Amino acid sequence: MSENDPFAGLPPVPSFTVTSKDIVEGQPLPLAQLSGIFGISGGQDISPQLSWTGAPDETKSYAVTVYDPDAPTGSGFWHWAVTDIPASVTELATDAGNGTGDLLPSGSIQIPNDARAARFIGGAPPAGHGPHRYFIVIHALDVESIGVDPSTSPAFLGFNIASHILGRAVLTATAETKG
Repeated sequence: MSENDPFAGLPPVPSFTVTSKDIVEGQPLPLAQLSGIFGISGGQDISPQLSWTGAPDETKSYAVTVYDPDAPTGSGFWHWAVTDIPASVTELATDAGNGTGDLLPSGSIQIPNDARAARFIGGAPPAGHGPHRYFIVIHALDVESIGVDPSTSPAFLGFNIASHILGRAVLTATAETKG
């Protein structure tokens, strides 16, 4: 596992709290959050339930990202990205990232991940590559809309988030496929 820090080059901001009924901080992802699409036996590609509290009062919207900095790509792998979540929303249901958008708050934009699918793709570290970290992040933003096109990349979304972020809540899980 690499020790790269996905937040190292980002502005420091206050933290707030994110929890999940599906994922435990620091623990392996359950099968439901692993990727059957990418060949993990029993993987279901179901996005986790997420709840957050304590975001800055000035928050006007949220973005949610799921990122694996340990993917053997040279640039990590973005598993999920949703933006323009209204400030009144503080929870996403299990499987909100199902690709249909029917469980996402009205006005939210689910953008394509690094597999170019506008949905949640579960963890799928290559067999024998070692443990991977999955950073599930709620970004509190100072704008109602980040202003990105629905076909934008998660990296470009992250670039735009950096200039509008008020706070960040992080939940980290792991996965490893034995070789």
